[in-house]
Amino acid sequence: GWGESAARSIAHYMMLSGRAVETKPELRWGDYWYDCQGDRKTPWLRGWFGRTEVIDNTRNPDFVRKFVLDFFFEEKQNLRFDVYNVDSRSCNISKHDFLGQTFCTLGEIIGSTGGRLERTLSGIPGKKCGVIILTAEELSNCRDIATMQLCANKLDKKDFFGKSDPFLVFYRSNEDGTFTICHKTEVIKNTLNPVWQPFTIPVRALCNGDYDRTVKVDVYDWDRDGRHDFIGEFTTSYRELSRGQNQFNVYEVLNPKKKGKKKKYINSGTVGFCPSSCFLLSLIFLCVFKGNPSQPTSLHYMSPYQMNAYAMALKAVGEIIQDYDSDKLFPAYGFGAKLPPDGKISHAFPLNGDGDHPNCVGIEGVLEAYFQSLRTVQLYGPTNFAPVINKVANCAAEITDGSQYFVLLMITDGVISDMVQTKEAVVNAAALPLSIIIVGVGPAEFDAMEELDGDEVRVSSRGRLAERDIVQFVPFRDYVDRSGNQVLSMARLAKDVLAEIPDQLLSFMKSRGVEPRPALSSSPLPELHRHI
Repeated sequence: GWGESAARSIAHYMMLSGRAVETKPELRWGDYWYDCQGDRKTPWLRGWFGRTEVIDNTRNPDFVRKFVLDFFFEEKQNLRFDVYNVDSRSCNISKHDFLGQTFCTLGEIIGSTGGRLERTLSGIPGKKCGVIILTAEELSNCRDIATMQLCANKLDKKDFFGKSDPFLVFYRSNEDGTFTICHKTEVIKNTLNPVWQPFTIPVRALCNGDYDRTVKVDVYDWDRDGRHDFIGEFTTSYRELSRGQNQFNVYEVLNPKKKGKKKKYINSGTVGFCPSSCFLLSLIFLCVFKGNPSQPTSLHYMSPYQMNAYAMALKAVGEIIQDYDSDKLFPAYGFGAKLPPDGKISHAFPLNGDGDHPNCVGIEGVLEAYFQSLRTVQLYGPTNFAPVINKVANCAAEITDGSQYFVLLMITDGVISDMVQTKEAVVNAAALPLSIIIVGVGPAEFDAMEELDGDEVRVSSRGRLAERDIVQFVPFRDYVDRSGNQVLSMARLAKDVLAEIPDQLLSFMKSRGVEPRPALSSSPLPELHRHI
């Protein structure tokens, strides 16, 4: 289900893999670790989360170690990943060969299809460094710990001069149908009947608390060069594993290639429990156009030295929320201006000047369209909100099955001129998959705006109460850093205006009985639409 409410922070597992990671020219194979760093308070990381284990002799490492990070929807949490080739036992990074790095935000990983993000490694001029695969999944509240000891019988012989050196690799299934490594046993040398040491694993690492989720186990013969021989595989679940040792809880190890080639193939051995083993979210942007942008007194003034308040608000909110949109296309409008060539007054005109295709590519595209429109239109009042809200509400009304959710960001430097009509528009929109963020810029008195923010008193119109609280209003001046630090001002603003979005989304889904859908790798996740 959607849960009772949206938490301010949600813990996520982050899993790492690499593909075609380059090695140093003099090495045939490499031993790798990843450094994971991040900080949700500064533009680029200061804090160090930790390192993965070292994977020997492979260019395609799948790391077992996971990182648990607290995810804050309303904050931009930057991450950096560094890859090294391990040359010694030293923990000093400078003693090892740097192989590449990549940057992203935690929101980008979570907002990717299936919570899986691929990024190209870079950092070495003129050289392809490979690819890093980042996966994140929300952690369940399950606190169970599983302890088990497994053994195998009559595994296939893989070594020419010996038997086999078997080890097990456990994989948890992901919501998109893929698998992620979660545990490796030790290697037992030269035997076809290994008994592995008991091991303990958190249940949420194995299946995230879903007792019936598929767990896949591969059996390998260890080789020194890292090209381990595949013996076979089997699938199970935590529910089955929790039954422990009994005559029915024995798994056949199957090799699909052998099964397809040999008619008399039965299995490549069996794995069971030792007798003592037990189990204890479209953003739409809207800007009010008033004043002469060529004058320093205008809130739209385009200074060569710093962003104006409108641009800061757009960038602060947009850069965080864009991580949850797959195509990064944002409809952006202005309201309150006379348009060329005839000076027609409009309260909802596309910033890019294209009425049929108002989308801008990324937040930078929105800012570029905003600055360009300041050069072509004549700013003009009054400040009418209702036409804009109704326009976006009409879009949201077309898709109410939970597959899309709309966020309307409105930036204004004036008091609403059509409050009665605006309240009615908000009441109507409260029944739709829509949230509205209003940022007031400049010195105006915005007391009347508080009527729309239904934190304490629900908005009403003509005797009808809004179904949900969908409006969040804040005056930008309350978040301006006194020292003039624009980055800090933007971070403060974004944190407060976005904090209510998760709860608002959940309230709509629950009111319509919409259940979360499993993510499919072949189809996109529900999109969070943004309009400016």
